[in-house]
Amino acid sequence: MSSTLVINGVEQTVDVDDAMPLLWYLREVLNQTGTKFGCGRGLCGACTVHLDGQATRSCLLPVRAAIGRSVTTIEGLSVDGEHPLQRAWVEHRVPQCGYCQAGQIMNAAGLLASNPNPSDAEIDTAMQGNICRCGTYPRIRKAIRSVAGDPEDR
Repeated sequence: MSSTLVINGVEQTVDVDDAMPLLWYLREVLNQTGTKFGCGRGLCGACTVHLDGQATRSCLLPVRAAIGRSVTTIEGLSVDGEHPLQRAWVEHRVPQCGYCQAGQIMNAAGLLASNPNPSDAEIDTAMQGNICRCGTYPRIRKAIRSVAGDPEDR
């Protein structure tokens, strides 16, 4: 298969089996390793990217489903790591092991794009599909709230 898709604003010619999961295309072909493999079943959220602005599990998405569409990975969220969520993650010391954090940030960015001022319940609902084995959920919520503009979390 030879087609194109846009990844982090750059048009890519795709010449792989169209059934290949987008996750493996990103990691193995493009060497965009910020998106992580977790469970391979779309349950943990480590592989979350944006597909046309929507948080999507890339381990389940075949490349053919992304053709002609726009994909944003953690590398494309901010080239210099200065996206407000990335800064909030550092400020609130969210990561411990860090493995799930790219997926957490991408999911949070999708939430804030659709709901710029979510309640705690809305944050918890939106983030429930992203597993953090270190249990940093309270810090994740606090970081999201700080970007959403909650003065108590700045």
